[in-house]
Amino acid sequence: MRKLIIGLVFALVPALGLAAGAAVPLDPMEPDHTNKESLQRGAALFTNYCMGCHSMEYARYKRVADDLEIPVELYEENLIFTGAKIGELMKISMSKDMAAGWFGAPPPDLTLETRLRGESWVYSYLRGFYKDDSRPLGVNNVVFDNVGMPHVLVEMQGLCAVKPNIGVGASVEPLSGNVNNADACPDYAMEGSMSGAEFDRAMWDLTNFMSYMGDPVKVERERLGIFVLIFVAIFFVFAYLLNREYWKDVH
Repeated sequence: MRKLIIGLVFALVPALGLAAGAAVPLDPMEPDHTNKESLQRGAALFTNYCMGCHSMEYARYKRVADDLEIPVELYEENLIFTGAKIGELMKISMSKDMAAGWFGAPPPDLTLETRLRGESWVYSYLRGFYKDDSRPLGVNNVVFDNVGMPHVLVEMQGLCAVKPNIGVGASVEPLSGNVNNADACPDYAMEGSMSGAEFDRAMWDLTNFMSYMGDPVKVERERLGIFVLIFVAIFFVFAYLLNREYWKDVH
């Protein structure tokens, strides 16, 4: 028993260490895997802006096309740029050695990124870049300090001149009616093609798609879970009646 208790203590130490780490303020994000339009937009964003460096090698193009109700021919024409076949894994052509030489470390595979960090973290990170001339790439991130990733979405968002208001909710001044922190970025060093609200929506779509990729059977699992609970409830009634029948003559 003593050895078992000691083993449990050592098993819980890493989890306690993670829980004690500094918390980063995040903007909440609740995914919706039933929103096929959002997932389709997110797939397009990921393919065009993320797959140059990041793979999703634990998923296949065909599964994504089927789940998102995108015709195979349309998917191959617009969302596969490597010459891969529709049934192949979603890998990229850039080798890890090349990536390590360019960025210091190879960009991680993102198939399970939302399972690792959570949707709110990814959503906040994508919107958290700002100008920082002290960094090699000229940008930093309020969620991931000293990030080594360039701001690949700068043409859409623009470049925030100061730290974005991530994890700070909008508020209304009672006297003037002015809305504070309505936009994550209060001041831009460079304007983008989207407004703050449009970019937030685009990043919600992208995060929603990444969340789906981390758990593609979530909708089906939850649907089947309802039937399983109904079965268990019905079975419990019969089990209870059978148990009462067995024990009715026992005093």
